[in-house]
Amino acid sequence: MHKIARLVVAVAVLLVVLVMFVNLPDQLILFPTTKPLDAHGATRRTFPFGGGQVEVWTAKSRLAQQQGRRDVFVLRFYGNADRADRWAAAEAGMWSDRAVEIWGMNYPGFGGSTGPARLSKIGPAALAVFDEVKQHAGDRPIVPFGASIGATAALYVAAQRPVAGVILHNPPPLREMILRRFGWWNLWLLAGPIALQIPRNLDSIANARAIRAPAVFLLADRDEVVPPRYHKLVVDAYAGEKRVIALHGAYHNDPIDGAALADFYQTLDWLLPKASR
Repeated sequence: MHKIARLVVAVAVLLVVLVMFVNLPDQLILFPTTKPLDAHGATRRTFPFGGGQVEVWTAKSRLAQQQGRRDVFVLRFYGNADRADRWAAAEAGMWSDRAVEIWGMNYPGFGGSTGPARLSKIGPAALAVFDEVKQHAGDRPIVPFGASIGATAALYVAAQRPVAGVILHNPPPLREMILRRFGWWNLWLLAGPIALQIPRNLDSIANARAIRAPAVFLLADRDEVVPPRYHKLVVDAYAGEKRVIALHGAYHNDPIDGAALADFYQTLDWLLPKASR
């Protein structure tokens, strides 16, 4: 019996050391890519960050191009293994009846943003990019829009800066997911130390409680990556006024289309007038 107890303690110590010294949370959660992509006409910008640079791709909606002005700036944070250069121009096209400029950030270690990829760098990089957007936007509204792990960045920005509103697509509460979804099979010997390594600035629950700006939640009801019960933790914690759009039959990475897209556009009529106040 004593041998079993010693073995359990030894395994626990080994797992803690493994997590602490090999950046295991970053390796398990982040999937950076750096290969060149077709940006479809989006404009590349870089800004100093952490002794290197953070890469941002910008694109204007058709109305913004026609009128030569931008009424709203959308600060976009994409999902894991995804990139701003892939989507910024296409997403600007989705806002054709609004004068919008998209600013899509590549996380450190993704695309042309200086690496390595670290969870601890996502929040500070997101704030640095917001501050750059603010210099261009002036008094015009800025709306962070985050999908999946990008929602953790959007929530952090909205908790730290005066945003006009926020859009959240399948937001994950990382620490809660690790403990509740993955802890049981390893008796929390691995999940516990990994959860403790999640940066406090990416705590979706705490950040949601601190935000008073209005929010739109886009939630896939068949999400296999962030199950809906975890979406609900973030929605319930959110302190600001909020509206929820259910993406019926959708999985985590499915696009927003059909009736859900129509609902989204209608909800923007609620969110953006508030953003213009």
